[in-house]
Amino acid sequence: MRKAVFPGSFDPITLGHVDIIQRGLPLFDELVVAIGVNSAKKYHFSLEKRLEFIKSIFSSEAKLNVQTYEGLTVDYCRSIGADCILRGIRSAADFEFEKNIAQLNSKLNGGVESAFLISAPEYSHISSSIVREILKFGGDVSALVPEKVVQEL
Repeated sequence: MRKAVFPGSFDPITLGHVDIIQRGLPLFDELVVAIGVNSAKKYHFSLEKRLEFIKSIFSSEAKLNVQTYEGLTVDYCRSIGADCILRGIRSAADFEFEKNIAQLNSKLNGGVESAFLISAPEYSHISSSIVREILKFGGDVSALVPEKVVQEL
């Protein structure tokens, strides 16, 4: 059974994240969307709200599981029996960053591979940090996030 983890803060989940999840689902028997918890980081949305967003968006998807975790992603993968980390790539800079993380993860746990999906062009400009910045100044993010997030705003 191929089990993958798609890790992130998802603060908030964006249309880019949704696209990667939808395209990743057929590739694995189970896809775990894993919301990382970092006590030193300040989030816009609570952990509970981020869980709720993702679960409601993918409520009909039997192969998708949403969980939270702390610590190293590669250790979390080992703890749940996942053999792959799924990541989205928007740019060359993303690739360089993700390549380095994948190589480090391989050193830490050679049993976990990384798989990269290239962002669809219409989503390559979207990031959670940009969405948070727009929200901070009262801007409209309806073209960047799922309707469930827009409804909450």
